Amino acid sequence: MAAAPTPRADADADADPTRLARVIGAPLLFLFILGDVLGAGVYALVGKIAGEVGGATWAPLLLSLVLALLTAASYAELVTKYPRAGGSTVFAARAFRLPQVSFLVGFSMVAAGVTSAAGLALAFAGDYLSPLVDVPPLPAALAFLAAIALLNARGIRESLGANVVMTLIEVAGLLLVVGLALAFVLGGQGTTERLTEFRSGVSPGSAILGAALIAFYSFVGFETSANMAEEVRDVRRVYPRALFGALLVAGAIYVAVAVAATAVLSPAELAASSAPLLDVVRATGYGVPPVLFGVVALIAVANGALLTMIMASRQAYGMAEEGLVPSIFGRVLPGRRTPWVAIVATTLVAMLLTLTGTLTALAETVVLLLLFVFISTNLAVLVLRRDGVTRPHFRAPTVLPVLALASCALLLTQQSAGAWLRAGALLAAGAVLYALSGSRRRATAALQAP
Repeated sequence: MAAAPTPRADADADADPTRLARVIGAPLLFLFILGDVLGAGVYALVGKIAGEVGGATWAPLLLSLVLALLTAASYAELVTKYPRAGGSTVFAARAFRLPQVSFLVGFSMVAAGVTSAAGLALAFAGDYLSPLVDVPPLPAALAFLAAIALLNARGIRESLGANVVMTLIEVAGLLLVVGLALAFVLGGQGTTERLTEFRSGVSPGSAILGAALIAFYSFVGFETSANMAEEVRDVRRVYPRALFGALLVAGAIYVAVAVAATAVLSPAELAASSAPLLDVVRATGYGVPPVLFGVVALIAVANGALLTMIMASRQAYGMAEEGLVPSIFGRVLPGRRTPWVAIVATTLVAMLLTLTGTLTALAETVVLLLLFVFISTNLAVLVLRRDGVTRPHFRAPTVLPVLALASCALLLTQQSAGAWLRAGALLAAGAVLYALSGSRRRATAALQAP
């Protein structure tokens, strides 16, 4: 994977015009991507992965890392080739020049965001919350989403420095699990024999592939970094390194956590828990207060949900500005200047989704929706190879987007009927919004015609 040679030596990405401030360097971009990927998924889903695959929980996580890296190569090429905010929607518009495709990609991102937030709300309201307060899970999940909406509407003034702090807390919590499990095993307790065991009655290949569908949810989030392209200094050099580096570090931590969890608890014990890592910490018996670890886990989950809902509401707002959804979604609060209609709408949809399935089912739906986005991006790489950009940029070997497309098709075959139904309902609602916005555009054009 190397930058394509070009006849021009204009390697200075800062020369690209933008109204945004280029303030993000390599370390901050790396930590942003790591923080967006790391934490929430593995805190909640390592038990579900164990239930699918058995003791070899590390295997589907490793496979998911490889699949994520394939699509990440396409993002690295397109972001460094077209360093503009907008991500997959912009790539689809440039490659296919069909507003319907751009809408489908953009709305799939919104739908994935609200579905992910619904799943994270269920994770937040599970056993990680119980050491702090004893409340029924569903009301707690709905209250959590309402609180996220209020923060979102008030105006999120997070700095990248705050993201660094949150990411370090998330990493510290996961490394604590690994350290306690290592001491537990070295002390003669636990077992490593389960690490090569698979669920009985299922072939290892089928078990790994089935669990990879859930594990892949732990790696999504890297795609949102494409929206920061205009704010990164020397984006063509920095972005690929930060993207691949963050994914590799996240993958290494995930595999270590999976190994640690399985060494301490059996797959059945992990699968039965809604707070598997908290149960691992308790089982080691080293006296870590459940409240302390619960707070760390809740920070990871809450941070993921907040970032996700900010993305979803801003994506809906941007689509309203482009006329892809009704203009009401573009309304903002006069004082706060936040897209309140988009925030209310995405929050209500997320609340409804918490009633439709479990965390595992919602995670599968997120993956399904994002697979549509990833298919578009991987196709866009191949289509836009005909666009001879003269500036140096990262160029992925052609085999990588081809393999990425094949991996997306493979994951699509593993989706449950419930995930297809839930994703189909969301996209059908989007189609209605698109039709309504189209009718409004035509009516406006007719009134303005001479």
